[in-house]
Amino acid sequence: MAISQRLEELGIELPPVAAPVAAYAPAVVFGSLVRTSGQLPMKDGDLLLTGKCGTVAVTDDLAYAAARQCALNALAAAAAAVGGVDRLVRAVKVVGFVASTEDYFAQPSVINGASDLLQGIFGSRHARSAVGVAALPLNATVEVEVEFEFLPA
Repeated sequence: MAISQRLEELGIELPPVAAPVAAYAPAVVFGSLVRTSGQLPMKDGDLLLTGKCGTVAVTDDLAYAAARQCALNALAAAAAAVGGVDRLVRAVKVVGFVASTEDYFAQPSVINGASDLLQGIFGSRHARSAVGVAALPLNATVEVEVEFEFLPA
């Protein structure tokens, strides 16, 4: 099944590619892979979640949803870089960063927001890292980068 059909089946509409917040490209192609820059949980030009996991203000459910939005943004960036979502074959590697307090250890559960979305779309697992960090750009709670395999033209 084409990825565009799968997205339609899941009721998912890809967002526009998020504008970079510094000097970098949203995604870069090399060989049969496309790697995205770190994607923040941006939606309609707004940052969906700020602050650190492990605080009262940032629940695991909110952070999970933010990681999902990051993955959607990564999918949009990759699709734009290769000429369409139907050229994407699978997610190969996901790296997730979670702004966390010192005593927070559920980063993998948060980044499942990205992984669950990508596995639901592509039907396959990927390699992954989930890392706790002291701070992220714009005080975002999560940042996700994804490497995809794609079909050459």
